[in-house]
Amino acid sequence: MQITQELYTYEIITKEQTDVIQKAAACLARSFIGVNVSGKWVQEPMVGQLNLDYDDFYHFTLGYLESTVEQGYCAVAQDIHQNVVGVLAGDTNAPEIIGEDVFEGSFYDMNVILRVLEDVDKRFMEDYKKRHGKDIQDGELLHLFMLGVTAEHGRHEIIQQLGSRLMTKASSQGVKAVLGEATNPKSIRVMEKYHNMKKYIDLEGNYIVHKYQENNKLNGIPANIADGTYILLKEL
Repeated sequence: MQITQELYTYEIITKEQTDVIQKAAACLARSFIGVNVSGKWVQEPMVGQLNLDYDDFYHFTLGYLESTVEQGYCAVAQDIHQNVVGVLAGDTNAPEIIGEDVFEGSFYDMNVILRVLEDVDKRFMEDYKKRHGKDIQDGELLHLFMLGVTAEHGRHEIIQQLGSRLMTKASSQGVKAVLGEATNPKSIRVMEKYHNMKKYIDLEGNYIVHKYQENNKLNGIPANIADGTYILLKEL
């Protein structure tokens, strides 16, 4: 039986690999909008609830990759045909709170997701400042922003391999911790099991979470599918 390591190759991509960047953006967009995995429909719950369009989401992911890939924290898995079937993309920028709608037209509802992420990020930044007496600086944290896997086989192995590469690199470059926003229980389980990340507990002893049932745009997400977006962290 062929083992997963032989099915896929892994690399951290560079800005010169424009074709791979485009394939990575497509892989991420398909993963978030929804993919059929062994007869089961898998999608990111906020994207599904808001019914965002693939083309809009593709251009969003492509823009993110093009603006951050030079930092060296976008890892991809490719099959034997050089199709990108897994992506883990992050950056070491300090979290930024924009505080206003930035998306327009058919992609307007992406602002809902942006506000959810900004809500948990802002609370994390405030707690971080209380703990450390200073604001988060660029280069301190690796922010794992998007994970997408379209492969049907070896999905967990792909997730583990991609995360291992980025975290090993971050640790070698003096990054202090890895940060992620997990939007559903499956993402939380993946980050806990394969990346040893944990739900972040603030100084008051509470998880930092944006509850979907308290959001009038997202309260249609069934609680058994996802209850909210959580901050997860791993010290390096």
